Amino acid sequence: MKPLTIAIFVSGGGTNCENIIEYFKDSESVHIALVVSNRADAFALERARRHEVPTTIISKADLSNPDIVMPLMEHYGIEFIVLAGFLPLIPNYLIDAYPRRIVNLHPALLPKFGGKGMYGHHVHEAVKAAGETETGMTIHYVSPVCDGGDIIAQFSTPLSPDDTVDDIAEKEHVLEMEHFPKVLEQLFREL
Repeated sequence: MKPLTIAIFVSGGGTNCENIIEYFKDSESVHIALVVSNRADAFALERARRHEVPTTIISKADLSNPDIVMPLMEHYGIEFIVLAGFLPLIPNYLIDAYPRRIVNLHPALLPKFGGKGMYGHHVHEAVKAAGETETGMTIHYVSPVCDGGDIIAQFSTPLSPDDTVDDIAEKEHVLEMEHFPKVLEQLFREL
């Protein structure tokens, strides 16, 4: 049986991207075929290259052009897209081309702390400012509404009033590293 061909879209450091690549490196059912970034300086690209995964850069302007993106997806035979810290909104044409085959990781328990401008440290700062007693991560399908797609899985961790924004970020990141690849594996099995 042919493995499911995956693209990972990233904008930053790529710890989740690398974790996913490593998790599936010996898989016979999943092939990480491409890492896409909107930033040429994203360290995630270097992480992918170390694992001999092809990389490409798609600018925000190019992302909105199906005549650029779709031939790339077809060239690599992409069947599923994983957003792992990818900041630009996914255009509707791509969502339509991959119905319930694009998932995103959000560093909070949606629907809290989601939407435009709520990414990375901004989310953790908002969690701290709200005095939340827990935080967590949400894996969800991508829809035309920012952070509005159906929730696939959530994992939480308790917070103490003494936790700094960096502490909150670290606690949440531990959840990502532990759970994101496992949830993806389960999702891929169900396709």
